[in-house]
Amino acid sequence: MPLLWVLRDTLNMTGTKFGCGMALCGACTVHINGEATRSCITPVSSVAGKKVTTIEGLSADGSHPVQKAWTELDVGVDGVLDFTRRQTPR
Repeated sequence: MPLLWVLRDTLNMTGTKFGCGMALCGACTVHINGEATRSCITPVSSVAGKKVTTIEGLSADGSHPVQKAWTELDVGVDGVLDFTRRQTPR
């Protein structure tokens, strides 16, 4: 099972998004031992004993600059990154 679905469905950590499902768009990026990794194609079994950092792990109170940017850009909360939002003027 891909790490993405364990994070979202089992651990209810919905900050990591589903985008393309092919590791092309980067919406599912997490850090594994400090290295950016696409969680949609990473088997959960491959991260045993490793440190996995999601956007939720950047700061507990949402004060990290990346977390603030996600809020300001209105990144989807439903789990699917909505690319049309990025193309539509506000």
